[in-house]
Amino acid sequence: MTSQQPIRFAAVGLDHAHIFGQISGLLEAGCELVGLATDDPEASVAQQVRALYPDVPVHDNPDELINADGIDVITSAAIPDRRGPIAIAAMKADKDVIVDKPGCISLEQLDEIKQTVADTGRFWSVTFSERFGVKCVTKAGELVRAGKIGKVVQTLGLGPHRIGDRAHLAGGAGRPEWFYEKERYGGILADIASHQIDQFLWFTGSTEGEVVASTVGNFANDDAPGLQDFGEILLRSPEAQGYIRVDWYTPKGLPTWGDGRLMILGTEGYIEMRKYVDIAGRDGGNHLFLVNNDDTSYIDCSDVELTYYSDIVNDVRNRTETAVPQAHTFETMRLALVAQQNATLRGAAK
Repeated sequence: MTSQQPIRFAAVGLDHAHIFGQISGLLEAGCELVGLATDDPEASVAQQVRALYPDVPVHDNPDELINADGIDVITSAAIPDRRGPIAIAAMKADKDVIVDKPGCISLEQLDEIKQTVADTGRFWSVTFSERFGVKCVTKAGELVRAGKIGKVVQTLGLGPHRIGDRAHLAGGAGRPEWFYEKERYGGILADIASHQIDQFLWFTGSTEGEVVASTVGNFANDDAPGLQDFGEILLRSPEAQGYIRVDWYTPKGLPTWGDGRLMILGTEGYIEMRKYVDIAGRDGGNHLFLVNNDDTSYIDCSDVELTYYSDIVNDVRNRTETAVPQAHTFETMRLALVAQQNATLRGAAK
C-alpha cells in the first residue's frame, strides 16, 4: 500500500445505528467504501445504509465479502453476539477491524480475539464513541494531561439512554427483538458501560483495573426480563477509583437520548462534562466545566478536532497504535465482561 492509495473498507453487519458514524468517519478520513453485507438485509438500519450509499455493491453473503481481495478494513455494527465472530474471520482474512461496542459479549470470545490478533498481526479496534466521537471528552483529555486538575484520583461516568430514541432506531423503527435478548446483546454492562470503562482507564492513566462490585437490574420493564435497564460498577486500579452508572430511564421530556455526564476528580481541581445537553441552560452539547485553584470556567468544545478515524488510517498504513493501544481495548472489554459476568441481579433482570 502506498500513501496515495485510499484505504478500502467494507461494512459487514448493519444492525445498529452506530454503523452510520463508522462509515461516515472513515469516508471523511479519505477511505473508500467498497462493499456492504449483513445477516438481516431487512433490518431498518440496513435499509437506510443502502439508501444512503446506493452505488456501493451489496453482497448477499457476509463471509464472501469478508474474504474478498482488495479490502483493508472491515467495520461492523452487527448484533453484538456476531461482532466477535465477524472480527475473527476478518482478521484471519488479513483485514484490520473496527467494530461497534461491545466488541464481543463473552470472555471466551475475547480470548479468541486476542489470539487472532497475536496470530495475524491485524488490529481490533472497538469504537468507544462516547470518547472518540465527543469533543468535550477530547478537550478534557488535553486539560488533564496539561495538569490542570492535578493527579486524577477518580472518575464518575453516567450513561443514561432512552429506549425509544429515534436516532438509535434508524428513523423511528421499534427496537428489534435482539435488543431484549441478553444472550444476543450481552447485558447492559458489557454494552453501554464499556464506554465509561474506556474513559476510566484513559483519564486515570491505568493499564489495568479491578471490578470491585457490579449490579444489574430491571426495575421498569417486567414484561421484558431479558432487558437490563439499570447497571452500576465500582472500579479500582493502582492509580485511581471509578464509579459507573448506566440505565434506560431517560424521560421523554429531555430533548436528547440521554444526559451523559463525566466527572473527573483531581487533587487540584475537577472537570465536569455535559456531553449531549446542558439541561435548562446552553444549547447543544459538548459542554465542559473546569474548576481548579486558578478559576471556575466554562469551555465550549464544539470546535475541538476529533482524530479517531484519521488515526485509524495512519495505523492501517504504518502498523502503529495511534488511535488507541490494542492492550487498552482488550482491558476495557475484559473489565466490562467481568463486571457483567459477576453482577448481582436485581428486580426482574436475568
